[in-house]
Amino acid sequence: MAATSLMATLHNALSLIIHLHTWHINMYKLTHMGPIKAYKEHTKEVYSVHWSQTRNENFVLSGSWDKLIKLWDIGQTQSLATFSGHEYIVYSVRWSPHIPGCFASASGDQTLRIWDVRKPEFPSNVIPAHNAEILTCDWSKYDQNIVFTGSVDCSIKGWDIRNSRGPICELRGHQYAVRRIKTSPFSKDLLLSCSYDFTVRTWEITHSAPLETIEHHTEFVYGIDHNLHNPGQIVDCGWDEMVKVYNTKSLLSGVR
Repeated sequence: MAATSLMATLHNALSLIIHLHTWHINMYKLTHMGPIKAYKEHTKEVYSVHWSQTRNENFVLSGSWDKLIKLWDIGQTQSLATFSGHEYIVYSVRWSPHIPGCFASASGDQTLRIWDVRKPEFPSNVIPAHNAEILTCDWSKYDQNIVFTGSVDCSIKGWDIRNSRGPICELRGHQYAVRRIKTSPFSKDLLLSCSYDFTVRTWEITHSAPLETIEHHTEFVYGIDHNLHNPGQIVDCGWDEMVKVYNTKSLLSGVR
């Protein structure tokens, strides 16, 4: 089954999105039926994309089963740079919301890597974060040095990229692989996760157990995000073909 992902741009009132399918990345405009541009350099399935967090930039990252990460300017169909070094599938790429030109990647090679787009030849940091494939990563919205990872080993870990000898926190509760994590835009201590155990969980990183476990899907929960305008509201989606939007009080407890 091919992975599919959507990423909205910050630049044009959400009128442009990126769609992943097989080896290609397609860009759509909501006023058009078909893709308006295609990017076709990866040699295997594209698994993750992330649009630049800076409003005056049109840069996109893509991570693939071909073990490569590519940097794109959406105005060009040829990539600007290729980042190699991962030894297995690149499952997640995420721009830093704080540091210009910096991004994180998570891979099936069990590592979290930090990159600078000015130096594509090698990562600035390689963290052996888990003893199993890492499917997801996300930066703290409040601390430029903190990145979280979620793994097939069922755990979520937090890392200080300045000192990566050990995690700053480890969260356990999921029974199967952690598919996606999302840090809170409203509190430095709160985050969301979803898993192949059919659940969504809310966490406070100072506690190892989840604040809340939400069980309303009948298949793998594949995607999750916060509503940026409504603290405590979540959207998720699963392999049961359901998208759910709901509120949870556990995410409001840490919001100041």
